[in-house]
Amino acid sequence: MLNPDLRPLLKDHTSRYSLVIAVAKRARFVSEDPELKEKCGTQKPVSYALNEFMNGDLKIREPEEIRDI
Repeated sequence: MLNPDLRPLLKDHTSRYSLVIAVAKRARFVSEDPELKEKCGTQKPVSYALNEFMNGDLKIREPEEIRDI
């Protein structure tokens, strides 16, 4: 089971909700794209998507009104 330290991703006051939504959307995109699906190999799409965010390959953009809460 994947249990990474999420503090680096949440350090810019990114909400956990935004992180979950972003990873889920990216995982769905990965699972539907044959090229990306082949690239992730035996790794599950959610793990692959989370690693993309953890490695800094993708960034989470959230509206300012969410960040102020």
